[in-house]
Amino acid sequence: MGLIRVPWNAEDVCISAIKIIKYKNWQSFFLSNFEHGSDMHLYYNMLSFILKGSYLEPIYGTMNFVLLLGVLSIGCSAMYVFLGYILMQLTGDYGYFTACAIGFSATLFALKIIALCEERDKLHNISGLIVPSKLAVWLELILIHLLVPNSSFIGHLGGILVGCLYSYSFVGERIDNLIHMITGTPIIHEEQFYRRRNRLFT
Repeated sequence: MGLIRVPWNAEDVCISAIKIIKYKNWQSFFLSNFEHGSDMHLYYNMLSFILKGSYLEPIYGTMNFVLLLGVLSIGCSAMYVFLGYILMQLTGDYGYFTACAIGFSATLFALKIIALCEERDKLHNISGLIVPSKLAVWLELILIHLLVPNSSFIGHLGGILVGCLYSYSFVGERIDNLIHMITGTPIIHEEQFYRRRNRLFT
């Protein structure tokens, strides 16, 4: 918001696979989540964060939620680097290796997956289209890519994959156990969440 002067600019801390793998620029690995391309980018992300956070934080507890946010942010950065490297290897397109991204959107997509798993199956309205909850995030990914050409498709996809790893695999259980060890308070999920964690998408 410009209220606090920081010793970097957005270009310095945008994350890319080449900056992490080749140049070991760990500053961008951590700080890219907190920089945004414009005021509207920031405002949209913060509005989305308020909606998801106001639902999840009361369920998990404040400290647990803060630590989960930290883990998801790091996971999204790692996934972005991984996808950039793998896509470059598969396609031969060096652009995937050098594409630079900033913003909290990847973490928000991960939170969206988690929030959808916590709630009971219901329909969602995505730009006038009524879809089941498990399809809503994928439709939103496609719509944002089409309507906002400068948005990071790989970043958003990485956030979805991190959310799926947390919600549908043993990785989430390990994260919950680690957070429980630190805070002394377990993360309590809805029964629906545990059922989803024990199976893949059907």
